[in-house]
Amino acid sequence: MTATPVQLAIVGGGAAGLFAAATARHRGVECILVERKARVGTKMLMTANGRCNFTKDLSAARMLQDLGEPVASFARTAVEACPPAAIAGALRDCGLRIRRMEDGRLFPASGKAADVVHVFGDILRDGEVPLLANAPVAALRPEGGAFSLEFRGFSLLARNVLVATGGLSFPKTGSVGDGHAFARSLGLRVEPCRPGLVGYNAPPCGWPPRLAGCRFETGASAAVLVEGRECFRCGGEVEFEPRCVSGAAVYNCSRWVARHAPRSFSLCLSTPDGGLRLDDPSPRPLKEAIVTVGGVSLSEVDPATMRARKIPGLYFAGEVLDIDGPTGGYNLSLAFATAALAVDSVARSP
Repeated sequence: MTATPVQLAIVGGGAAGLFAAATARHRGVECILVERKARVGTKMLMTANGRCNFTKDLSAARMLQDLGEPVASFARTAVEACPPAAIAGALRDCGLRIRRMEDGRLFPASGKAADVVHVFGDILRDGEVPLLANAPVAALRPEGGAFSLEFRGFSLLARNVLVATGGLSFPKTGSVGDGHAFARSLGLRVEPCRPGLVGYNAPPCGWPPRLAGCRFETGASAAVLVEGRECFRCGGEVEFEPRCVSGAAVYNCSRWVARHAPRSFSLCLSTPDGGLRLDDPSPRPLKEAIVTVGGVSLSEVDPATMRARKIPGLYFAGEVLDIDGPTGGYNLSLAFATAALAVDSVARSP
């Protein structure tokens, strides 16, 4: 496209990429946003059943506590620099009307995820930020102190690259592992990916009649037992669907299991209509998971800048990294915060 390298190429037009582009515009960083799909924000449009729970009204300290290790230590600088209040304030300043739920979750007041995506679209348009859509990056290569982004039939040079391509969940939205492939090709370690925030398959015999098809929004919980000892418990929604058990309580248990990888465990479900124990239940496929556990290893990235330790000018943000959080706005918050830190680091670099 041009022989003069752009200051920053952002690869991926999801939550992290859009927030990065908005931050770049605010910081005066010359950038281009590249998206493999025909439009940006596709996965954001699906979040929270199309309502987009974009963050949660809580302090940075509480968010880090809820994230747990190893994510909290890695994300501390990013979350403290861009806490939930800053995310909500930035979107509100751009005209988004916000609704706060009793538990602190924040949504667009309209209940439509499209309103959040439109805010970012307005920022890109008004800031004249170039957007290259329907353009999957085939390869990313260092070239003469910059990077060459290879497309079908042309290439783009950038002094800095922010990889914000997401994980492997909901691949139809464009999360197909491009960023992991780039990292591997450049000699960086990528942790194995597995489903996080996902339901568990129903037992072969199906659900007891008293539970089949039931959804419990209050008075329910799920717990993980390892060798008879309760290791994790979460209250919240539990739903007995025909193929699986789902809901926030189950999802957060699945995240604990994915992170700790016990050899054997039991999932104990408690509802106002009784309890149920599932021994070593199998999770639904990764493509159905709300978030991917795994990705670019945290050991490869400087948490103070989001820059690859071994490769100057290469940054990562969002779900492409081995970071994840509970359900309820944490994962979008992580995407936004890590993206903002990466762009701030580019702005400060020589």
